[in-house]
Amino acid sequence: MSVRIVEGETRLINLRTRMPFKYGIATMTDVPYAFLRLAVEIDGTIHEGYSADNLPPKWFTKIPEAPLGGEMAEMLRVIEHARETAIGLQANTPFDLWLDLYQAQSTWGDSANLAPLLSGFGTSMVERALIEAACRAANKPFAAAVRDQDLGIAMAAIQIQLATTKPHEWLPGKPLQSIIARHTVGLADPLTPVDIPADEAVADQLPQALTDCITTYGLRHFKIKINGQPDTDLARLETLAEIITRHAPADFAFTLDGNEQFKSITDFQTFWAAIQDHDALRPFFERLLFIEQPLHRDVALADTLYDQFQAWPDRPPIIIDESDATLDSLNTALRLGYAGTSHKNCKGIFKGLTNRCLIEQRRSEGETTIMSGEDLCNVGPVALLQDLAVCAALGIESVERNGHHYHPGLSQLPRAMQTAALDHHPDLYHTGPDGWPTLKIQDGRLDATSINQAPFGVGFAPDLGDLMSVPDWKPPVRP
Repeated sequence: MSVRIVEGETRLINLRTRMPFKYGIATMTDVPYAFLRLAVEIDGTIHEGYSADNLPPKWFTKIPEAPLGGEMAEMLRVIEHARETAIGLQANTPFDLWLDLYQAQSTWGDSANLAPLLSGFGTSMVERALIEAACRAANKPFAAAVRDQDLGIAMAAIQIQLATTKPHEWLPGKPLQSIIARHTVGLADPLTPVDIPADEAVADQLPQALTDCITTYGLRHFKIKINGQPDTDLARLETLAEIITRHAPADFAFTLDGNEQFKSITDFQTFWAAIQDHDALRPFFERLLFIEQPLHRDVALADTLYDQFQAWPDRPPIIIDESDATLDSLNTALRLGYAGTSHKNCKGIFKGLTNRCLIEQRRSEGETTIMSGEDLCNVGPVALLQDLAVCAALGIESVERNGHHYHPGLSQLPRAMQTAALDHHPDLYHTGPDGWPTLKIQDGRLDATSINQAPFGVGFAPDLGDLMSVPDWKPPVRP
């Protein structure tokens, strides 16, 4: 195979959330949504591929004093650098081309003193569009292209332990047909209708309070964020335990997102002990699936954690998320005593896929290992669908999906994109009560049928003509 990236462009639109989304040290009300189009020559024929993602401040880097608009502009800069670097790259397989780009972008990011998670975001945007073009060239959906080695995945380049194996040996024989939509309860989210401030009530007819979301969508899995203030967190957890136990189906489960709010494992152990000593919380926490990234990324992979984890043998399963910034992060985490990591397309698909295979290899050897599906606020009609396609192929059933909750469906996107999403994915999108496309969540699940049949989740070429070019774009908030 011969693969060469010929040309490409980035386009943007500024979106406004339907309600504030507080995650950690930031509250999102405005966010850019970037689209990337690539023309990829594969064995002499040009195929187009697309990717898209929000540019959310305070996730790739968590610097409290950095202006939000400046962080948005920096994210666009890393996308543009990756795109420009990719133009003209040529390799024998999509995987080899991605690896060349990854190494070039990482070297640039290091020289520019950028966090690896941030510089890798640009690489992931190119990677996603490249994979879609390759799936179109092979005329296969993503799961089949992985199984048949059409992408040329060489896992030894990422995890040497997997050198003698192929992805299909560790992944499901066919992708999942549905995904559990794990609902994030943001730190500022109203839990009941009486908690909604008058000036924050949504103008649409979709649910806003947690209780209404549970009954409307049949939610059964939840992700609860904490802010590292034990008294406040414990009181809020007690309220959430009562609400979820009362309103959710009997088989509900949840995860706890530490939001990097703890500076040491000792601090988190103290918090965990307080939960175990809390009579009202103990039965609720029997439904805990895992805890996500309680430690700040500055200390989360320190060598000293090994002894600390060894001294805490009955600890709950803890995974990394923001700390999964390099190709070797999962190896380091497992060595220290973490149970696994998360998958997000923005952290890299080839890396995530190989991590999943390593997780399965360790599980086959008797270890308790976890790979979760997470996102910040993923929305369609491209990013969400590609992310779901990967999670379905990897066999990750419980996936954090909250774009439909914090964004008014696809209403802010060009009409042609809205229509295409409805036409190509009637199992995933429907016309909501306000007349625009929104996610169809039934019994807490998303139907992945049409996603699994499309080349890479999407199945249509989004028309970018009405979006802003890079020179014309301005951050929606203070630069």
